[in-house]
Amino acid sequence: MTTVRRLRTAALGLVHAEETTDDQGRATFAVHGRVFAVLDGSRVRLHLPAPDVAAITAAHPAAEPAPDGVTLALEGIDGQQLNHWVRRAWAFRAPPELAETAAAAATARPGEVGDLPRAIGRPATRALADAGVTTLTQVAAVPREELLGLHGVGPKAVRVLDEALGRGESS
Repeated sequence: MTTVRRLRTAALGLVHAEETTDDQGRATFAVHGRVFAVLDGSRVRLHLPAPDVAAITAAHPAAEPAPDGVTLALEGIDGQQLNHWVRRAWAFRAPPELAETAAAAATARPGEVGDLPRAIGRPATRALADAGVTTLTQVAAVPREELLGLHGVGPKAVRVLDEALGRGESS
């Protein structure tokens, strides 16, 4: 079972995802203006291609196909499944180059992305790659607050990046 809060966290943790409200007052989640999820009470409609709709309806009997995806009750899906399907819906609606960058970032390994230091760890490496930041030069152009705003980039990773850039914590 999952919650509206978990849905929001999953959706808004994706690159360029934004929450707005549609003309019916429902929360919508979009990437570059293209809606990938709609929250309707305790149900979510995910915009997905037909093969994904078939997979969800086969795995979740209470899921209902919709003209542009599938609708399911949040209590009928666990958090890990929700994260997976929200990410699939995001990738389906995101611009192709953004979806490709995110797919590559999902398998990014520390020490194997540009010149980012291995010591920042896997979550930070993936978060930076997901945001399209793959070099120390790019890191230097991102304000510390934005780095810390990326899910997976914590104070330790920022400290390691600062050290790699040769700048102190007071920068």
